This record gives sequence, C-alpha cells and structure tokens, in this order.
Amino acid sequence: MILVIDVGNTNITFGVYKKDKLVTTFRMMSGETRTSDEYGMMIKGILSNNDINVEDIDGAIIASVVPNLMHALTGGVSRYIKQKPMVVGPGTKTGIKIITDNPREIGADRIVDAVGAYEKYGGPILVLDFGTATTYDLITKDGEFAAGITAPGIRISAKALWNDTAKLPEVEIKKPKSILAQETISSMQAGLVYGQIGQTEYIIKKVKEESGIEDLKVVSTGGLGRLISEETDMIDCYDPGLTLDGLKFIYDKNVKK
Repeated sequence: MILVIDVGNTNITFGVYKKDKLVTTFRMMSGETRTSDEYGMMIKGILSNNDINVEDIDGAIIASVVPNLMHALTGGVSRYIKQKPMVVGPGTKTGIKIITDNPREIGADRIVDAVGAYEKYGGPILVLDFGTATTYDLITKDGEFAAGITAPGIRISAKALWNDTAKLPEVEIKKPKSILAQETISSMQAGLVYGQIGQTEYIIKKVKEESGIEDLKVVSTGGLGRLISEETDMIDCYDPGLTLDGLKFIYDKNVKK
C-alpha cells in the first residue's frame, strides 16, 4: 500500500492506494501547528480506524505548498509509519515538462494535478483546481506545462466580504434559487457563485482563443469544483480524486517495481 499526502493551504488530504485502487481518504486542517509525534500518532490512528496496518504501508509521497509544516509532517510519517516519504520537488520525475519562464515557481500541487490529468485524460487539457486559490493550468498534447492562471478562491472572496465589511455576515457558499437576490445572504451567494461561474467560463474561453486549441479538454477538481462544474457546460468533467491520483502516478514513476 502507498500513502499519498497533499498539503494545501487549508487542508492536508491523505489517501491510501492498494495497487492502483484508492481504498481510503481522510483530512486534517493544515493551519494548526503540530509536532511530528502528533502528526504520526494521528495518521497511525486514522489508518487503524480504517483497518489499515502501518506494516502494510510500503511507501509514501508528499506534495506541499506549506513549507513550514513539512519538517514535522515528514518526521511523523518516518517515525510512526516507518516510511521516509518522497517529496515532490525539483528532480522528481513527473512526465510533465514545464516550459514557463520560471519552472521553479510552479507549485507542487499544480504539477501533481497536471500529472493526474495528463495520465488519465491525455492532452491538450486545461486543469482547474477550485481550492484556496482557483488555478487554471494548460497542458499540451505533448505533456508540456505551458501556462497557468491564478485567481482568488471562492472562500477567499467570501472571507473578504464578511471580514472587510461591517454588516455583511458569514454565509454558506451555495448557489441561491435565483441570481435576482432580494436579501443579503442570497445576494452574497449569488455574487460569489455566479461570479465564479462567469470567471471560469471567460478564462476557459480566453485560454482556447489565445492558445488556438479549440479541442481543449477541461477537467476540474478541488473542494468547490463540483458546484461550479455542475453549472457550466464548458467543463468536461469533475474529478475529485485527481490530485491523489497524480501523486500515485508520480510515486510509480520514481520507484522501480
């Protein structure tokens, strides 16, 4: 079994693969400070609750955009899971060639999503990740990471509304019954959700226009990806397991069978 770990700005997502099958997933908050012992004991305990013995874990891989917690997390995995985790970074074989101006600026999460999308769906493909930030990454038919767009995520926009205004409340992010809102909560929901849909459709349109790729496949992932994907026909599919699958693909590329 292989333990894969995606460290995002909001959550740490874990997955366990038995051969090529994802058998369980779980999450932790990434904003909390923990020791290596806390990480190790929590991971070991959750695995046990899912009937997974740590002795059955044969390897581990981590992709992270939060450097500050990596020492404790990798230490916890090494000590309690008995595996030194592979960390996605420069020198890691991915099968994706980054041709942007500064390849080292591309976050590990975006590379992992690109690998997952390219391996599962082929190219050319546009990968949308609705996470803390909303990202749009273009992968060519030859597996080249050609361009990326970064925008504030829906939750970031929502927090700006209720944190930076005196009277606007915190609201659930969901599509209201109508965009013609008549009170504050649905008014905010309409702006957040329909605003994101509009942004998504416009960026997809402009990427196709400027790249000249009309047959571009579009796949989305991330926490709010399903909500947006269901509201536009410009996204071909929503794949919630794309990032974890990408990590497994990278692990397999770097470990001799």
